Amino acid sequence: MFKVGIIGATGYVGCELLRILINHPSVEVVAISSISFEGEEFSSIYKSFYKMTDLICENKSDVIEKCEVIFTALPHGLSEDIANECLAANKICIDLGADFRLTSEDEYKKWYGKEFSHKELHSKSIYGLPELNRDKIKTCKIIANPGCYPTSIELGLLPLLKNSLIDGKNIICDSKSGVTGAGRGLSQKTHAAQLNGDFAPYAVGSHRHIPEIEEILGTIANEKINVTFTPHLLPINRGIISTIYTTPKKELMSYKFNSNIDISQKISSDKITYKEIKSDEIDLEEIYKLYCETYKNEPFTHVLPIGETASIKNVAFTNNCHISLHLNHRCDGIIVVSAIDNMIKGAAGQAIQNMNIILGINETEGLNFIAPAF
Repeated sequence: MFKVGIIGATGYVGCELLRILINHPSVEVVAISSISFEGEEFSSIYKSFYKMTDLICENKSDVIEKCEVIFTALPHGLSEDIANECLAANKICIDLGADFRLTSEDEYKKWYGKEFSHKELHSKSIYGLPELNRDKIKTCKIIANPGCYPTSIELGLLPLLKNSLIDGKNIICDSKSGVTGAGRGLSQKTHAAQLNGDFAPYAVGSHRHIPEIEEILGTIANEKINVTFTPHLLPINRGIISTIYTTPKKELMSYKFNSNIDISQKISSDKITYKEIKSDEIDLEEIYKLYCETYKNEPFTHVLPIGETASIKNVAFTNNCHISLHLNHRCDGIIVVSAIDNMIKGAAGQAIQNMNIILGINETEGLNFIAPAF
């Protein structure tokens, strides 16, 4: 059994990490820490853990000393020092905060208001999106776990950008998240009376996930990418759904995927059928084949049949990402809908997926969840 620990265990993400790791067959959670609750029993903070664990929140240094893998679920600016300690002790650090997500210190300073504390560590870290960087993750000891919104958007756009089929300067990402994305700390916007019966955008044009999204999409496309990203807060506990609007390059209008994939059983009965694809229209079936081929070996990223639409309910409490593909009413633009659970594929689950990859165990171990039917 591999020994793992969590620093920042009493936040929502830390709690979700512990909930999943407790039942993981190949690891043992031997230590956790919390600045706010040091010395307290975890089950006294989250009553759902009563009789499930007797872990007590310790000092972070004790967690590093006892564990082989350390998860940091902390606000930005607090993980670099810990990662430095982990690396010095030849331990693995999987950071669920923002400290290692951006490669540019100037961008980090612009969006997060501080400089890198350990510049030398950033060249030794890797962005932990398995669908993009699986081979690099295997040999890395500092993992930057992706943000929740970026995960949904990057997976939604990867096949199109990798094949240079859409205009990278004209991408609109309209995303909605459950309230757990705002964290455990109270604020006026997350009070029940404010949230209930409301639905509104926030951080319009200024959300800190923008540079992460643009950098990773740029890496995929091998060109500079500009996105217009607007997040919204839903009056639900968990889940993210991103509706992504794209403008095709001219190559997309005549695009044919070079494969004999049979999609006859993967077209929903309510699919709108276009009997003839005109020269100024996109053939959605060809794009569908591309997505199926891209994700055919991915255990958690699933492309829905044409005519179906991704939804939060069908991915809640899972490490899955559901992607559905659509055309606009003129058939000259692709709309991608991507749904994840912000607490699992958007945070704790993806971090554990990265851990599995690094440790050389089955990537799906401890993560084979099915969404509740109701």
